[in-house]
Amino acid sequence: MKHILLVIASLIAVSATAAQRQRPEAAFKHGEKLVYVVSYKVMGVNTDVAEVSMTTRETDFGGNPAYHVFAHGQVYPFFRWFFDLNDKYNSYMDIETLRPIQARADINEGNYRFYSLMKFDWDARKVRSTYRNLKREEDSRKEMPLGEKSFDGITLFYNLRCEDIQSFVPDEPRTLSLVLEDTIRTIRYKFLGRETKNFKKLGKFRTLKFSCQLATSSGESFEDGSEFFLWISDDQNKIPLYIESPIRIGSIRARLSHYENLKYPLTSKIK
Repeated sequence: MKHILLVIASLIAVSATAAQRQRPEAAFKHGEKLVYVVSYKVMGVNTDVAEVSMTTRETDFGGNPAYHVFAHGQVYPFFRWFFDLNDKYNSYMDIETLRPIQARADINEGNYRFYSLMKFDWDARKVRSTYRNLKREEDSRKEMPLGEKSFDGITLFYNLRCEDIQSFVPDEPRTLSLVLEDTIRTIRYKFLGRETKNFKKLGKFRTLKFSCQLATSSGESFEDGSEFFLWISDDQNKIPLYIESPIRIGSIRARLSHYENLKYPLTSKIK
């Protein structure tokens, strides 16, 4: 379950095609909040173990208007004796272009502590990353090139929610890039089609279903069995509703449990 919040962010990020730099109209607004329940299923038993929330607000960054997304993942108190988790992410993106400006991660998982800060320089087309396992005394630093579709996991999610649903082509394979602290990972995905699905404690929805694979850290292979599936709302909000990721033993799932201040009506909900 290490880095569970970033994993979820990267999974739900593949809910659309790659964003273009044509002043995308945001599918979200100031004050939007999405909350997900994370569960672990093994031997037919599904247990809710953690919660992830994402809150968006308009702010100022370096004298320019920006969106600030705060994401927080935390294990429920009952399970903290077994595995404690308290991950926090703060990402900023330009309010006009939705390009990332800065992304910070503070990860606390059991005895593991990790900090990273990525600063995006779009004039130089570079991202400058500083990161450290907090057991070490010195930071590590790395500079990586930026492509037109380069995003951290959080801003990737919000950018791709803004894409046109009509551009999705069933069974057409596509790829996206995910910028991490010291590497760039490739996500390969396919839109499988529309599906009406009932979700626990949430209701019945018209959805868009995707299958996805995350490449190895070297980016050379998808053959590690890391395929996962997700369903997003078939409306202008394009909210990820449900994610299912098989692991070596059992599966990890995340479902939307609560939402506030959506920009558009949730017309995909049937009942």
